[in-house]
Amino acid sequence: MQVTGKVVVVTGGANGIGKALCEAFHKAGAAKVVVADMDAANARAVAATVDGAAFKCDVAQEKDISHVIEETERQFGPIALFCSNAGIGGGFDPMSVNAGGASDEPWQRSWAIHVMAHVYAARHLIPRMKTRGGGYFLNTISAAGLLSQVGSPAYSTTKHAAVGFAENLAISHKAHNIKVSILCPQGVDTNMLRSIPKGPQSGDGDLTPEQVARDVLAGLDQETFLILPHPQVLGYMRKKTENYDRWIGGMAKIQAKMREEFGK
Repeated sequence: MQVTGKVVVVTGGANGIGKALCEAFHKAGAAKVVVADMDAANARAVAATVDGAAFKCDVAQEKDISHVIEETERQFGPIALFCSNAGIGGGFDPMSVNAGGASDEPWQRSWAIHVMAHVYAARHLIPRMKTRGGGYFLNTISAAGLLSQVGSPAYSTTKHAAVGFAENLAISHKAHNIKVSILCPQGVDTNMLRSIPKGPQSGDGDLTPEQVARDVLAGLDQETFLILPHPQVLGYMRKKTENYDRWIGGMAKIQAKMREEFGK
């Protein structure tokens, strides 16, 4: 897919990877880049630099996503690419004594943002895309959705669910010419990464959001389902499936080392 001349929406577009995606799409010649974010001020600032438009949007709320889609198409035309990019880093606790946690809140918030936001986007865009003969979804997930996230069961679980939904979205609508890519980096130098304890997600180095955005453009050009800015992740996936017990043992050692370091 080439974004030249296309209308693109990016949720979580005010900062980090989302901001870099907005800038990259603008440079690639997108007709209009719509920046959707809870941080309305920064969303407007990013939109101003890319000759775009900004909407305040809490992706956990279906009505907000529906509003962004409706207003974007009313004002600027059909959405060719919807980037469901917003995410949170809540629930990280290397010293956690129970993977089930102590309350539902971090689970519910992670589920709403990491899973249901993708569902809402599909729910409201699929009928439109089917009518006009196709479209594209880019869902920012994480290598945690393919591997795991030591220190955050909620993050790991919801990112796995996001991968599962994206797979089904691609399978269900391939015949409708609706394409899907998932973006699964490890560490990226963003405010979200800085807000959580340092862990194995940075073991292969933290990429800049701009590098990740370049990888996205390349992945969209090839229309590949899985976009891996850290190519090492493919090897980790293979090791995981080759010997699940060995992989879990290795991850448990990483968990133990993190607990030792944070317990000092």
